[in-house]
Amino acid sequence: MSTPYRKPLKVNEFADAVGWKPATVRQKVWRREIEYMKIGRSIRFRPETVEKILEQATVPALER
Repeated sequence: MSTPYRKPLKVNEFADAVGWKPATVRQKVWRREIEYMKIGRSIRFRPETVEKILEQATVPALER
């Protein structure tokens, strides 16, 4: 069984998905703080990277 193909995200699409400004995304790419792909001269992101960033940013609720 193959996994369904999901299109790589452009900088603006990635920024919208994680709630950052495109300039912040570019800065994090330049500093190598987030994973990215180079396709020719373009920067692209895997959809899984969005999920990973959102998971890392999630603060669990306190159990009472």
